[in-house]
Amino acid sequence: MKKSTGAKAPASDVAASQLIDERIQELADWRGETLAKVRKLIHEADPQVVEEWKWRGVPTWSHAGILCTGETYKAAVKLTFAKGASLPDPKGLFNASLDGNTRRAIDIHEGDKLDGKALQALIRAAVALNTSK
Repeated sequence: MKKSTGAKAPASDVAASQLIDERIQELADWRGETLAKVRKLIHEADPQVVEEWKWRGVPTWSHAGILCTGETYKAAVKLTFAKGASLPDPKGLFNASLDGNTRRAIDIHEGDKLDGKALQALIRAAVALNTSK
């Protein structure tokens, strides 16, 4: 099991999962609900995904490398894909961090409808990219 870095560095992905659970509970609003929904979709898309807690409190999902992070801000839940610029996005989910050469992000705002199937396709594509080398 991988160790994560950060203020509350867990010894395993189980500890990271507990910290993500706590983050969802702390938020106690649409952001927590959104993070929980995204997390569920990620696990459905990749049952082997590893949850990590990085950079002093950022939920991170990995499989042979980082797939994406789940940052929460006052006005958005941001899913940043580490290699998003290399992923196909036929449904146009990426709506943030579009000018970089590597990362891409999806900003989800209160009331936004997320296309779960398209997100899962992005997760599967990220796993395929990470495991192709």
